[in-house]
Amino acid sequence: MKPAVTYELLHECKQTGARRGIIHTPHGDIQTPIFMPVGTQATVKSMTPEELKQEVNAQIILSNTYHLYLRPGNKIVKEAGGLHKFMNWDRPILTDSGGFQVFSLGDLRTIHEEGVEFKSHLDGSKHFFSPESVMEIEEDLGADIIMAFDECCPYPSTYEYTKNSMERTTRWAKRCKEAHKTVDKQALFGIIQGGFYKDLRTQSAKELIELDLPGYAIGGISVGEPKEEFLDILKYTTPLMPKDKPRYLMGVGTPDYLIEAAMAGIDMCDCVLPTRIARNGTAMTSHGKVVVRNATYERDWTPLDPECDCYTCRNYTRAYIRHLIKANEILGVRLLSIHNLKFLTNLMERVRIEIEHDNLENFKNEFYAKYYGTKE
Repeated sequence: MKPAVTYELLHECKQTGARRGIIHTPHGDIQTPIFMPVGTQATVKSMTPEELKQEVNAQIILSNTYHLYLRPGNKIVKEAGGLHKFMNWDRPILTDSGGFQVFSLGDLRTIHEEGVEFKSHLDGSKHFFSPESVMEIEEDLGADIIMAFDECCPYPSTYEYTKNSMERTTRWAKRCKEAHKTVDKQALFGIIQGGFYKDLRTQSAKELIELDLPGYAIGGISVGEPKEEFLDILKYTTPLMPKDKPRYLMGVGTPDYLIEAAMAGIDMCDCVLPTRIARNGTAMTSHGKVVVRNATYERDWTPLDPECDCYTCRNYTRAYIRHLIKANEILGVRLLSIHNLKFLTNLMERVRIEIEHDNLENFKNEFYAKYYGTKE
């Protein structure tokens, strides 16, 4: 049976090896490399689906198994006809497995071979996730791409802890594959773990690839480590992944990391960053971050970014957006969210063009010089 999601490689950048491709899904094609906005609770915070399509041009969004299981409940979403109908989104969706969220609960969770016992962050009620139950939840939610249930290591972790955690992730991936029924409608991606130990990354990739899943992700980096360590593991692990399947780097959303990911051969990235920093009054612009709530913008009648074509930059000034943020008006957060999301989708569109022209390294240097005032 043909998998629900397939990858088509169009071009490899001669300068960097970055990949230009298309991911084919039941809800449409995704041009890659792509940045995926995060809609944790079946909404990209403050954005309507129409705005995401028309103003941001989001090709795919990500939603969260852990949060939707707790509220409103996966059975309610299933009754609604799945996430697509529930939230009125007709493009592709990816759901993560909840592994990272459960790991983040710290003292509120207990990990053992069968699965994870945890207490809800909402009301303290007790719950249990296993690979089998997570597959059932993700099948109820109905996303195009579903992630295997994995165990995330804290940073830093000992070699022994990381090895045990990685091997459990592999065993759980096998159980996810065995439990996954909707293979014609949903593609199950495995998550390569192994922390910052290259031999463990090699072992994880090798054993997961033997499962012949439709796509693979790199998990467990961009978790607070120095950039040099991030790049080292990214550049080491990505070539281990199959060339004929989508490659997904989890939890990355800063412009430099997105460009570095593309250069390493990654196809998909996601992060809450653009909407989170919007809520703090911060914009990403072609000349670096602008903290628009600062007093320096009180009488600034220019757009957030003169080089941006988004709805916000076409219509509003920094001074007005600063006023909205200072007054705690919802519109301020919405305008900054539209801008930040569009900034990253525009960036990835440019990255795709530069890959086609075998020019990504030169573009990276030009972008860094403007965004950071440096080439590093």
